[in-house]
Amino acid sequence: MAISKNPSLHLHHLLFLLLLAPAVNSIGVNYGTLGDNLPPPATVAHFLKSDTIIDRIRIFDVNPDMIKAFAGTGILVSVTVPNGDIPSLTDPWNARRWVNANIKPFYPATKIHYICVGTEVLHWGPQSIVDNLVPAMRVLHSALVKAGITEIKISSPHSLSILFSSIPPSNASFRHGWDVGNLAPMLRFHRETKSAFMVNPYTYYGYSPANPNFYLFKPNKGLFDKVTGKRYTNQFDLLMDAVYVSMKKLGYPDVDIIVAETGWPSGGDPQNTHANPWNAAAYNGGVIKKVDSGVGTPLMPGRKFETYIFSLFNENLKGPSLDEKNFGLFRPDFTQVYDIGIRHESQSKTPSPKPSTPTPRAPTSSQGKSWCVPKPDATDVALQSNIDYICSNGIDCSPTQPGGACFMPNTIRAHASFLMNSYYQAKGRHNFDCDFANTGVIASSDPSNGPCKYIS
Repeated sequence: MAISKNPSLHLHHLLFLLLLAPAVNSIGVNYGTLGDNLPPPATVAHFLKSDTIIDRIRIFDVNPDMIKAFAGTGILVSVTVPNGDIPSLTDPWNARRWVNANIKPFYPATKIHYICVGTEVLHWGPQSIVDNLVPAMRVLHSALVKAGITEIKISSPHSLSILFSSIPPSNASFRHGWDVGNLAPMLRFHRETKSAFMVNPYTYYGYSPANPNFYLFKPNKGLFDKVTGKRYTNQFDLLMDAVYVSMKKLGYPDVDIIVAETGWPSGGDPQNTHANPWNAAAYNGGVIKKVDSGVGTPLMPGRKFETYIFSLFNENLKGPSLDEKNFGLFRPDFTQVYDIGIRHESQSKTPSPKPSTPTPRAPTSSQGKSWCVPKPDATDVALQSNIDYICSNGIDCSPTQPGGACFMPNTIRAHASFLMNSYYQAKGRHNFDCDFANTGVIASSDPSNGPCKYIS
């Protein structure tokens, strides 16, 4: 290619590149810990503070070491109440005790921003927890106020299974039953407390090779909504406006919306060729540019959404799919999986992904089989909730009943382990079938014990 000797052309070219650069000021991330090679929390906190534009994180529990690590950094921290603990927090005394144990020792040295009551509770259930969600949010808010803490907000992240429909956005609505019974009271709480409604819009899981650019913030013809006269050129805007329309139909269009999780994996199983670093850079870079610009969406012009990318690190203990292991912006050694301007010293003007080798599955003696078991830190309350959910969703629970092959040992953890795996296997062995509100984990070794044989 010929090189121009006209310096003004070089200047114009440079200015053009600068215009392409996303104007990134800040972004949130989900800080998961399902890895056996992750750096200690204090090191992570120092790295985020000194080397990145990340100014807020969300963690999936109330781990004191993680909360304490962010003291004095100025980074906003959102913590999570496990789903199984929700019913107990409808009691004011329990809620005050929870605040005294999990918030007051760390706040305000650590800038705790939100308390997320549960994770995708409506999706996972069981009904007893669903029914207690809003009451627990209200009681926990009152406990904060009585403790003299007024800046920490309460919310609860939702998967977009709360939507009955989303295409076109003008036709969107929340699912019947959840709309009036659960979401309207929650939105009323958000309005009263000036807190935000949290949603998890993953365009990756709805990806279609027929129109890949629509999911990746790349040029495309888009989708036209005849009712509103708005054209959608990306799935993110479409999903956000579907949530907005659903809120408006209940009478709460003024409540703020937080994107609690969204992301795209940089690697995946062989059939998921769209899980690659180029697409991950395009999507996550597009999300950051979108939310940082404040341009909003077709139905919410000028709205700037607080947003958390999923996730901070590649986590090698997630699974069973390689996709789940490769959602990270960074590898455990803090090298970037791809460059979208997250690090301060980044000089790239456009996303420049570097192909990375997906984390391979560890060799096992079980010929690639996998089982779903409880995480070591899952509480008995949470595990009992899992049992109740599983047994009300068509899974045979008789092996854990008296006289059954898996009745002994007669503990909640042992029974939950067998039943969580039964559910996981029956539903098709998808990674999300072992999530159980972040209390399940995929195992590669057979947990069968004596006469209790786990399905595989």
